[in-house]
Amino acid sequence: MADEVTPTEPEPQTASAPVAPAAAEAPAVVTDGEVVPRDDDVVDELPDDLHAAGYVGPYLFPNNKRRRVPGVIYLVLAALALAVWATVDSTYVNGGYVLGGVILAVVGAYHLLTGWDLVVDEQDALVAAGREVGFPVGHASAQMGWRGLRSRPLWRILLYSDEDPPAKRGLVLVDGVDGTVVEHFVEDNPEDWSQLK
Repeated sequence: MADEVTPTEPEPQTASAPVAPAAAEAPAVVTDGEVVPRDDDVVDELPDDLHAAGYVGPYLFPNNKRRRVPGVIYLVLAALALAVWATVDSTYVNGGYVLGGVILAVVGAYHLLTGWDLVVDEQDALVAAGREVGFPVGHASAQMGWRGLRSRPLWRILLYSDEDPPAKRGLVLVDGVDGTVVEHFVEDNPEDWSQLK
């Protein structure tokens, strides 16, 4: 009797994205016993207080008055640099200390001048914007911006009327320090939303 041959099924193949040989084979670099990751492995991350994706509850926008802290640090460093230049008689202490002290003093003063206290939150800005546009508000969005050389905080509020689809829309700029409406613009909604029904 002849040996029976059983047909075998081909093994399923999985699709995979092609990987460049250099990227796939480039190992991390070891320097002084420390592993330095490849450039592809380094990722920028937001600080926890600015990362809203996993946050549940009302989001508290960071206050601009935090700029005052580095401003004070820069002013203290400027004073130290100028004090070292004025009191230490050495070849290592030269005009660079004066230049560094002046630059640090200017940057520190600017930080203090731009460290506005954000008194108006996005809820207050939405209320002020709703009063300004003159129509019942449906969907709305708030975005923080800054204006002028002193970086005064400014809420940009985009509002739509409460019809379905919205008949009007408006853009209102609300000052983040005192809550006054800086500018506003209202128009009939030019967007065609008929395909979304």
